[in-house]
This record gives sequence, C-alpha cells and structure tokens, in this order.
Amino acid sequence: MNSAQNSTNGSRDGAGWTAVTSIPLSEEDTAPDGQSIGALVRDATTHLSTLVRSEVELAKTELAGEVKKAVKGSVYFVLALTVLGFSLFFLFFTLAEGLAQLGLWRWAAFGIVFLVMLVVAGLLALLGFLRVRKIRAPKRTIETLKDTKKITQRQHAEQSAS
Repeated sequence: MNSAQNSTNGSRDGAGWTAVTSIPLSEEDTAPDGQSIGALVRDATTHLSTLVRSEVELAKTELAGEVKKAVKGSVYFVLALTVLGFSLFFLFFTLAEGLAQLGLWRWAAFGIVFLVMLVVAGLLALLGFLRVRKIRAPKRTIETLKDTKKITQRQHAEQSAS
C-alpha cells in the first residue's frame, strides 16, 4: 500500500483522497543508493567470483616461480646420483688400481677411492639441498586468502543478522 492509499482515511468514495505530489521512482525493496537487493547480490557474487579467480591466478604465478627453484635444486641431486652411479665403477676402479700399483694394499686403495667419491657425492647433495631450501611458501597468496576468508565470514555474519 502506498502513501496515497494510506491517506484515504478509510473511505473508498474518493472523499478523503489527496493529490499525489510525487510518484515513487523506485520499488520499496531497493537499497538506499537505488540498486535493488537482487542487483546487489548479483554484484557481490560477481566480485567474489573475480576475487577467487584472482587468488587462483596469484597462486599459480607464485608457485610457478617456486617450482622453477625446486627444479634447479633437484638438478644437483640428479648429478650427485649420476656421478655416484657411473663413476664409482669406471673411473674409480682405475684410480684404485693405480694406488695399488704405487705400493698400497689393494683393499686400502679401493677404500680411499670410495671415500673420495662419497665426499664428491656429499658436496653435490649439499649444493642441491641449499638450492631446495630457498623454496618458500606463497606468502602473498596465503595473506590474501586469509583476507578473503575474513571478508566472507563478515558478510555471512551480516547476512545472518539481517
């Protein structure tokens, strides 16, 4: 019922009707800024969808950089295993035989060569570890996701209160 109908004082014969000075330009269920509730919900949904897509894109960008660091670091692990696998037999067998020819006991010559290879593999593994240790969590993504969670919780609480 609008304001013109309320002013009839209960009569329907037109005796209590007053002139309408203005025509309402919006429906009764509109927000103070002129948008309907449906439009506001649609806008909020669109903004939330855009925000989620932006969060996913940010996470992809940050993680791509960290994956590149991980790949570079893992190359050293692969190199360490390759050296350990192939060189132990071919190269160091020859070195051990050379040490044995110099007068060392044969078992001591092979032991020395094996220890040298363990040191080389350990150094390569250490280089790989130092590279992989530089990998960090996607801090900006985590922070913005926390902000998004707070915003959605606040909006949910406001909707529940309404």
